[in-house]
Amino acid sequence: MGVVLPVLFSLLAAFSNALATVLQRRAALTVPQSDSFRPGLIIDLLHRPLWLAGIVAVIAAGVGQAAALATGPLALVQPLFVLELPLALLIASLLSRERLPGRLWAAVAGVVAGLGVALVAASPTGNRTHVELGRWVPVLVTCAVAVVALAAIGSRRPPGRARAGCFGAATAICYALTAALMKTSMHILGDGGIGAFLTAWQTYAFCAAGIAALLLLEHAMQGGPLVASQPALTLGDATVSLSLGVLLYEEHVRAGWWLLPQLAGIALIVLGVFTLARSDVGAS
Repeated sequence: MGVVLPVLFSLLAAFSNALATVLQRRAALTVPQSDSFRPGLIIDLLHRPLWLAGIVAVIAAGVGQAAALATGPLALVQPLFVLELPLALLIASLLSRERLPGRLWAAVAGVVAGLGVALVAASPTGNRTHVELGRWVPVLVTCAVAVVALAAIGSRRPPGRARAGCFGAATAICYALTAALMKTSMHILGDGGIGAFLTAWQTYAFCAAGIAALLLLEHAMQGGPLVASQPALTLGDATVSLSLGVLLYEEHVRAGWWLLPQLAGIALIVLGVFTLARSDVGAS
C-alpha cells in the first residue's frame, strides 16, 4: 500500500488537470490575443463558462495532488502528471468527436509504457516531511529568476513556438514549485492542524506559485501551438519536480545500471509527448 495511494491520487489529479487543460484551451482561444504579458487575460476568461468549468477541474486536481503529496514522494507523484497530455488528447477527441489515428494511439502507449519503465527503474523513495528555510531560500530565488526571465523573453516574442515554449517552461517551473511547497503544507496540516496550516508561509507561497502558474498557462496556451508549449510544460514539470524532490526532500532514485532502463523510458516519453503535441485533435 506504500505507493498505491499516492499513485491513485496522482492519476485522479492528472485526469482532472487534463480535463482542465482541454476546457481552458478552448476558452483561451475565444478571447483576443495579446502581444505582451497581460494579467487582464484572466478577467476576460472569467466570462467564459468553459474556463470556469476548467477551474473546477483544477480545484479537483489540486485536492488529488495534495493527497498524493501527503502520502508519497515528490519524485513519484509529479512525474505521473506526464499522463496529462495523452489524457487531454483523449478527452479532446471525445469532445470534438474525432477518431485518433493509429500513430497517436501508439504515442499514447509509448508515453504510458515509458513512464512505467522509468518509474519502476527509478523506484523513488523517501518522504521527508519538513524542509529547513535554509534549503528553501536558494530554490525559491532560482525558480523566481528563471520564471521571470522566461516570461520576459516570451512576452517579447510574437505569437508562435518560441513564445509558447517560454511560457510553457515558466509554467512548468511554477507547477513544480507549487507541488514542492504544497507537500510541506500538507504535512504541516497533518501534524499541527488547520491553525498551523494557516500560519505557515509555505501555504501562502504555494498559493502564490499556483496563481502564477495559472496565469502563465493561459499565456502559453494562447501564445502558440501545443507542439511548443506542451512538451515544455509536461517534461519540464516532471524534470524540475524530480530535482526538487532530490534537493529539498532528499528523495532517492536508483542509479548504476538502473539508469539504462530509466533513460529508455524517458526516451519513449519524450518521443510520445512530441508526437502527441503535434496533433491537432480538438484544437478548435
